Amino acid sequence: MAQLVRDVMTSRVVTVRSDEAVSAAVDQMTRYGFSALPVVTPSFRLVGMVSLLDVLRFREEYGAAGSEADADVAVEAIMNPDVLSMSANANAAVVAQRLRSHGELRVMPVVQGGNLVGVVTRSDLLRYRDGTRRGGGRRFFGGRDVPADDPLFAYERGRRPGPAPGPDTPVRDVMTHEVVAVTAADLVTLAAELMLQHRHTALPVVEGDWRLVGILSEADILTDPLAGRSAHATVGAVMTRSPFVVAVGATVGGARALIADRGLRTLPVVDGDRLVGVLSRSDVI
Repeated sequence: MAQLVRDVMTSRVVTVRSDEAVSAAVDQMTRYGFSALPVVTPSFRLVGMVSLLDVLRFREEYGAAGSEADADVAVEAIMNPDVLSMSANANAAVVAQRLRSHGELRVMPVVQGGNLVGVVTRSDLLRYRDGTRRGGGRRFFGGRDVPADDPLFAYERGRRPGPAPGPDTPVRDVMTHEVVAVTAADLVTLAAELMLQHRHTALPVVEGDWRLVGILSEADILTDPLAGRSAHATVGAVMTRSPFVVAVGATVGGARALIADRGLRTLPVVDGDRLVGVLSRSDVI
């Protein structure tokens, strides 16, 4: 029997209201490591999606005043109101196809009667990619005002103290130094497990002394039909070669502009051709 959306969706969802400040959305996304949040009305009707990319593009448009305006601008001013959504009773394969075909779309809201009841992410699809559940436990997509014993707190991330990094801040000061990477010879199944375990949307691909040769994203795995069927599919067969990178001597302003312009989620940081770190959207927010 065909798998339904309700079988793979995450029903525990962090949301933000359309009338809340952009700063509230940034706080939720950076706190729990999410790239996007559904935007709802007080009655929980879905009205849009807001992502860290939307925030970055807003700040790029308004320059230095952008981050200062986070607390004064409503989410509805920067969100995407044209949202693809699915019913909980829809075929999960349809959701998979839509997430594959829309490059920037990683989260598919699930709606019943106009109200949000869950989400399906690319990670959810990886977890069920071979028809069985993978990974070390249920993935919560958030929640607000939760008790201290709620499993969501396991996903809470430490936040960088102080203000957001300025445009002249060196990339090396904000990048992640301890990088999870794979080689081209590794199996896609191993890469998928690492993505789920560490909650990454992409992994750098290296060889030898950490020489960067590509990047493997959730989309690369889900788009390639053989990667979902063959236990012997390798990272090298489906990875993206010649990825966008930023030099370790670059500034946050330059990296932020590249991420906003290209819609990148993971930006490898290199010294020559050697991988020395990675940047995510939350690192430059």
